Amino acid sequence: MVNCKQSSLIWLLAALLSGCASVTNLPPPETSTDGTYQALTTPIITLGDTQEHLSTGFPLHDNDSAIDAYVEVAQRPPEQALFGRRLMEWVLHNHAEEPFLHLGDVMDLSCRIEADRMNKIFKAALQTGAILPGNHDGLMFGIYAYGILSKNGTEKVIPEVDHWNKACMRGAGLDDTKHKTDNEAISKRDFIALYIAQHQKDSRVKPQLDQPRPNGRQTISWRSSDPMAFLSGIEAELIDGNLYANSYIAQRLKLPRAPGSSRDTIIIGLDTNQAGLAVDVMDTLLGHSPGDLGKINPDQITAITKWVNEAKIRGDIVIFAGHHNWLSINLASRALLFNTMSQLDHPLVYLSAHTHTGFWASHKNVTGRPVLELNTSSLSDWPLAYRRISFAYDEVKNRILVKGDLMPRGVAPTLTDADLLAAWNTQTCGKLASIPIDKIQNEDKSLVKLQRDSRGSLFEWMVSWLTPVCPSCEEPLYQHALSYQREMLQTLLQVGRDLDIKTHQLNQVKLPGFCGSKGLADCAKSLLNEKPTDFKSSTDLFRRTASLVANLNDHLDDLTTPDAKNYMTCRAVQAAKIDYDLIDNEISEHRREKQRRKNSFFIIEASVGMN
Repeated sequence: MVNCKQSSLIWLLAALLSGCASVTNLPPPETSTDGTYQALTTPIITLGDTQEHLSTGFPLHDNDSAIDAYVEVAQRPPEQALFGRRLMEWVLHNHAEEPFLHLGDVMDLSCRIEADRMNKIFKAALQTGAILPGNHDGLMFGIYAYGILSKNGTEKVIPEVDHWNKACMRGAGLDDTKHKTDNEAISKRDFIALYIAQHQKDSRVKPQLDQPRPNGRQTISWRSSDPMAFLSGIEAELIDGNLYANSYIAQRLKLPRAPGSSRDTIIIGLDTNQAGLAVDVMDTLLGHSPGDLGKINPDQITAITKWVNEAKIRGDIVIFAGHHNWLSINLASRALLFNTMSQLDHPLVYLSAHTHTGFWASHKNVTGRPVLELNTSSLSDWPLAYRRISFAYDEVKNRILVKGDLMPRGVAPTLTDADLLAAWNTQTCGKLASIPIDKIQNEDKSLVKLQRDSRGSLFEWMVSWLTPVCPSCEEPLYQHALSYQREMLQTLLQVGRDLDIKTHQLNQVKLPGFCGSKGLADCAKSLLNEKPTDFKSSTDLFRRTASLVANLNDHLDDLTTPDAKNYMTCRAVQAAKIDYDLIDNEISEHRREKQRRKNSFFIIEASVGMN
């Protein structure tokens, strides 16, 4: 049982008032490509908001299906929790010779298991790449910096920290000691340390990076000795204790030159998530999600200034990038950043993610100097998409041209949602020889509808939340969580039926002890048919079902055949689109195709000058 009601109420109030990060009626970019442009770079891939989600830990009010009925998306379809990470894997595999930039929100809940699953995909990628921190990478659900607001100067384990850590305990089984440590949640400092540690082990990174220490304050300043290295510089500050959310990592990325280009182009990858001590509680009370506003502190601006000055001397082109979209960075941080950007003698470009919608915009500042922004949509919610980006420069007119193909695409550019879905279908579902796409769509329609129909009511949620803390008070929460586990278990059984034994090998998965002598199908069937009679039996059934789902979900990462990968990617796409089509129009107007078209989502190139 977890006593966490104050933070849950704050989250609900923020969610009901503001929903998710949204954008409407943005200033359009200049789409004219007239001029004598010289290609600066070959393409790179930008993606973001993959939000790998651990769904088998202790259930949370914050992730309850009842909230999902009012705020999209507190809980995604079961296919996303099981197959969503394969979307990123598919993107990296299909662009193996082009560097990638992940614009943040690798994780959702910010758990060690989420990081491990995604890191396995990153390590298998053949190309070089970089990741910028998102608000979900080190804050619980991208909102809470637990351990900050309620610590009160003590070092004991506090309810909120325990709440987060328990939510990250894979399987939630009573006998699962391997995943029941006090270190299952990942703080902002942990995320940066893990990221640097992975590069520290990479033989391509020269000279070797300093090893991050497990605790204490640490400054890491590194510059590559390889003139061709994509990741060419790091400035990081690791902070623990109450201020861990102020940790940051800034990265210098050198883009591959286009043939004939006479100058270098670099990206300065910012950390827009220096959340601070209070995690913007005032913003919550004003109706903004605390994770929605980006922050960049002066210490990070100081750290990147030397890269800006160096580029100005060398005549390099500098592109800026961060997780939060330009208007979601708080005003003070935006002013600091723009002042630094303005030192450059060429036009300004900013790459971002965070909104899950994607757009182009040209922001006018008080000086009249524009900032061209290309916002990449997500790989967790529709529209599922990423960008293939390159840059060109007209030296006479002093203009930068940004080419940003909307991906995936067919022979012709993607101009509608139907085009986007068709490209996914052709390149994933269409490569499955033995499984018709209509069969997959029927399976996913049934599951998504089942998940949405099984959501509780907001009134029920509030009664559960406001009731004096006691074990049985959380019965509705466990009932909803059990429904979600059962939906995931049904999805996993469909994997077994749809793919042949040699492909899925689910029959070889080691089953939990409670299955006894039963095989997978019989054990799963008994869990699906069992009817709990009271709170104790309900929580016990939840834990057993979550334990089996967790084992099978882990096994999915070992499925490496093309059929298995295409199947899982296809299902993640179908579920996201079906879920999107069922969303209330008023709640999600900013995600609708009509609004995205107004915000230039389908445009594939734009240019920017000095005024």
